[in-house]
Amino acid sequence: MALIDRDTLDFLLYDVLDAQALTQLAPYHDHSRETFSQTLDTATRVAETWFLPHNGKADEHEPQFDGDTVTTLAEVKDAFRHFVDAGLLTARLPFEQDGMQLPSLINGACISQFTAANPSSAAYPFLTMAAANLIDHFASDALKQTWLPLMRSGQATGTMVLTEPDVGSSLGDLTTSATPADDGSYRIRGQKMYISGGDHDLTDNIVHLVLARIKGAPAGTRGISLFLVPKWHVDDSGAPSTRNDVALAGLLHKMGYRGTTSTVLTFGEQDQCVGYLIGEAHQGLKYMFMMMNEARVGVGLGAASIACRGYAESLAYARERPQGRLPSCKDASSKPVMIIEHADVRRMLLAQKAYAEGALMLCLYGNRLIDLAEHSDGDEQRNAQQLLDLLTPVIKSWPSEFGLKANELAIQVLGGAGYIREYPVEQCYRDQRLNPIHEGTHGIQGLDLLGRKLWQDNSRGLMALDAAVRATIRTAGEHEELQVMAATLESEWNKASALIQTLGKALAAGDPDRTLANASVFLTWMGHLVVAWQWLWQAQAALASDQPDTFCQGKLQACRYFFRWELPQCNHWHDLLASQDDTCYAMPINAF
Repeated sequence: MALIDRDTLDFLLYDVLDAQALTQLAPYHDHSRETFSQTLDTATRVAETWFLPHNGKADEHEPQFDGDTVTTLAEVKDAFRHFVDAGLLTARLPFEQDGMQLPSLINGACISQFTAANPSSAAYPFLTMAAANLIDHFASDALKQTWLPLMRSGQATGTMVLTEPDVGSSLGDLTTSATPADDGSYRIRGQKMYISGGDHDLTDNIVHLVLARIKGAPAGTRGISLFLVPKWHVDDSGAPSTRNDVALAGLLHKMGYRGTTSTVLTFGEQDQCVGYLIGEAHQGLKYMFMMMNEARVGVGLGAASIACRGYAESLAYARERPQGRLPSCKDASSKPVMIIEHADVRRMLLAQKAYAEGALMLCLYGNRLIDLAEHSDGDEQRNAQQLLDLLTPVIKSWPSEFGLKANELAIQVLGGAGYIREYPVEQCYRDQRLNPIHEGTHGIQGLDLLGRKLWQDNSRGLMALDAAVRATIRTAGEHEELQVMAATLESEWNKASALIQTLGKALAAGDPDRTLANASVFLTWMGHLVVAWQWLWQAQAALASDQPDTFCQGKLQACRYFFRWELPQCNHWHDLLASQDDTCYAMPINAF
């Protein structure tokens, strides 16, 4: 059984998102569909061979901390090393830096296989890639020369260190301090928690990217700086020399992603924690947002991948599990049918397909926008960047919310087998449950979307989205099979355009607390509209595809399901938003 169906990946990459067109961009001239497919073959082989087999074992046997050393499974170390040796840690780097010069779209397809196979072991290289990317963009040449070779060779991993015990997501209130030293470095002091990969024994060193406040800095987010804080100082060859004053206070024990260490870290207990300023002082949050946004797209892709894995597992089970008979069968001596024959099981499988493959499409589309934002030019580049900025909260949050629903349905398809650990869908659900919280909750993403992203740059991102949606509606309407759905989406999109303008005026009128009180509903509503658009896009591509008829029928039916069963919910959400319903906002705190 494939982790993520290869026909589905190829369809999304080539029939829908036109990955081959990326070879017209200068960095990708040397690539072709053949090289893209070969890379995806390699990633799938490494994922299935080195990550998948210990997924359950890493969940059962969490990393251990004896007060001095963290110990992880040997299989996790092997998987990390094979990921590095396959060149996947540096896949997006230019050829002259020993990379594959791979588009983000193809890299995203590769990453999806690893998260589907083993989310917790995959987290270590993914965090490292994002941390190295930030250092490459903003750090001094000296820091780059010292640390990037170690991270890109797999000798050191990377982390993002934001959250504090009493602060949570309100980063403007962080208290970790940074004091200048005579040698130009800083002494970091404070405590951080929920730091994924904050300590382990996979590599010789760990590079922490730490948000802290320099003494005398402005209050709030304007006073945050970013520091590179290594676990070990290194000698001229890059080998660990002396230990930095970074201590593991303890491991946290999560319901999912249990093979990824989640840590509480203490910096500067001995007042000797050395950190190096990245970029300019007080610009740290701006720099960190590069990694955070990359991580948000990554969380969405991870959520889509786990949803796809659960769908694949439950589909395989439904095809092989005999139980019961159809209502029309009155012969008690007849053989039981496979449960996929039952209408309610098909309902649950079709819902999973709509959620999982819709989420996968959304995330791969986001990765394609990254390619265009980085390497196209003119209006195409600006539109891609504006669209990516606008859709990042949706890409992060919609797959996390509805991927969880898909995994819940996977358990239900298996019945009693679904919630026992002998079957993998139970772990998929627990792993998935972390994603609605990872990198900002649904509520935080909703505030970002409705409170900021819609309006930035004079709403050019929204205008780019509007143009893209309406273009799909026009072309889909040329197909008889899609005309009703195209007209439905057009009607819903017209209502959305009007409501967004109404909400914008309400925000401008100066009552943001009330207007933003239903921001999470807005995000769900907007996500459903965007995914409906992309399902219509997929259906249109299926009609023109040379994929097998049964594959295309599946795409068309999943699109119909989304339009008939899911999209009508937008009417309810629209009405709540249009009336600025205050049922939740007006609840007196003392009345709970």
